[in-house]
Amino acid sequence: MKDWRPLEAELGIWHAQGLSLPLWWRDDDAVSRTPQLERLSELSRSLDLPVHLAIIPRDADTGLADHVAQQPTLIPVVHGWAHHNHAPPDEKKSEFRLHRPFEEITADAQSGLERLRTLFGDGLCPMFVPPWNRISPEVVQKLPDLGYRIVSTATPRKTREPAPGLEQINTHLDPIDWRGTRGLVAADKLISQTSELLRDRREGRADIAEPFGVLTHHLVHDQSIWTFTQELLSRLLDGPGFAWEAATETTGEPE
Repeated sequence: MKDWRPLEAELGIWHAQGLSLPLWWRDDDAVSRTPQLERLSELSRSLDLPVHLAIIPRDADTGLADHVAQQPTLIPVVHGWAHHNHAPPDEKKSEFRLHRPFEEITADAQSGLERLRTLFGDGLCPMFVPPWNRISPEVVQKLPDLGYRIVSTATPRKTREPAPGLEQINTHLDPIDWRGTRGLVAADKLISQTSELLRDRREGRADIAEPFGVLTHHLVHDQSIWTFTQELLSRLLDGPGFAWEAATETTGEPE
């Protein structure tokens, strides 16, 4: 049995203080239409909360593009290029840190945007999501020149605009125990973590204006991850949360 009381208490304070929480959802590693993606689409519709679908450009297929075109709550964004690790064995995995020539790195970032524009047209959101949420500051500075308007990694942002013309919109909660069972992190730990993240915003230790991001990976979910994600997002939306949606190349400014 999950103990939601710590989060309910924090959300109650937000309500009493008249605070609101922009809430967004990012899901990584899509390449094709799968039963898991269809389940993600259904959950997104039922919650009325868009999913920013981080798509691996090199491997994305037309079947995925056809599915996304029929799902108004799925917003395609760019997930690196090939989700290929270029870091040496003694460093954490990364595709867009400085482990290869800078021109090669930026060419991959540009190719990712161009490939997904071909597949999704003006429905694409010009958001760059580096695999493993890791990217060098030098590459970040180059993203606006390539056509990107948003960069998304993880943990509370340090600054809203890490480069001129580029906004940082991060994710903050990942329910998967990647280093252990690869199932759900203990639910009470996730509930406590969410409460602490919201308290940090409310008390000024984090940017209260940054959309609060929940990160999922539909291809590896078990039932407990699906269930927790739905319960958490529902509670946030029933409280101070409201759906935040990044702009596509058609819609213009973010919601």
